[in-house]
Amino acid sequence: MSETNAPPPTQPPASPPQFNEPIRQPGTYKRNHADPWTAGQRRAGLVALALFALLGLWTLRVFLPAIGWALILAISLWPWRNRAVAFWPKGADFTWPALFTLTVALFFVMPLLMVAHAVALDGHFALQWAMDVRAHGLPAPDILAHLPAGPAATAWWQAHLATPQAFGNLHIPGGTGRSPFGEGQHILGLVLHRVVLAVFLLLILFFLLRDGDRVGDSLHNGCERLFGRAGVNVALQALRAVRGTVNGLVVVGFGEAVLLGLVYFFSGAPHAALLGLLTGLLSVIPLGSVIAAAVAAIALAAAGKITAAIIVAVIASIVIFVADHFVRPVMIGDATRLPFLVVLLGILGGIEAWGLIGLVVGPALMAVLMLLWREWVGSQKGPLNPPPA
Repeated sequence: MSETNAPPPTQPPASPPQFNEPIRQPGTYKRNHADPWTAGQRRAGLVALALFALLGLWTLRVFLPAIGWALILAISLWPWRNRAVAFWPKGADFTWPALFTLTVALFFVMPLLMVAHAVALDGHFALQWAMDVRAHGLPAPDILAHLPAGPAATAWWQAHLATPQAFGNLHIPGGTGRSPFGEGQHILGLVLHRVVLAVFLLLILFFLLRDGDRVGDSLHNGCERLFGRAGVNVALQALRAVRGTVNGLVVVGFGEAVLLGLVYFFSGAPHAALLGLLTGLLSVIPLGSVIAAAVAAIALAAAGKITAAIIVAVIASIVIFVADHFVRPVMIGDATRLPFLVVLLGILGGIEAWGLIGLVVGPALMAVLMLLWREWVGSQKGPLNPPPA
């Protein structure tokens, strides 16, 4: 048989991908434009992908708070991690991620657990105080008689607050007069649950700091394929908003809580840990920490510690002034600077919708929305109003 009559050589069938093949960098393989899928098959594949994503989120629902906090911390620490890697590249795989994770554990997770423990103790004492007031009434303070309207105020206090009957309708958590903090096994279970979540938070943070480049490239490629280049720009601005929110609100608030909490403790203020936590939470609102500091000073003055109250007021004024006018503007940047009402709504709505993590998610979402709005109305350059070519 001649070569002209020989059948054309056939191409060997493509071998299926093996699970032991090395993982390539994101974007190495691109979808072939000769798509063999029909439109119905593509829609069915997208539905199946959405169902698998929902099932995955449902499976990981217990660890979603830990994953969210790890992502927020990784986004905030990423510029510092890049500087460290540029200084010593060999530490990118283990040393620098481990050091940053250890730093977070020492200066964020452990103090947060200690504050939570102190707040639980203060909450127990506050509950016992409320139950005693309900049973015996609240005596009028001595300072009340020295006020300009002291006799009238004292008479009103004696009639409405000094008798147990005035607190007959006071609702105490639990409803039975038994402290909910007395269930030791329940408290132990909650503490162990928080400890486990904290361990997983640190573990996830370590891997994000180690493999963040690959994760970022994957998200970048997926976002570009789904939304285009404009979507990538919006996502990058969202990351900057999260980083600015964390640095300008949470980090500064945490610093104010620690510093003023120590001031409250050494000045002898009652429930110093609870007041410190209140200072940190309110510090994300402009001048909100002034309220907590004023409560601490008033409590000290009511206890007769006038000098300590003055010292707390002076130190708190200095710390709050420096934080709000020098530290926070530098850390938060101009892109994520928000009006007072937007910050307040973002914080309260975020905490109501997302829990404690909403303290970051709420203002970050508001920052992204404000950025998009400023671009939409043309007051800021961005993907929604790109400049002409």
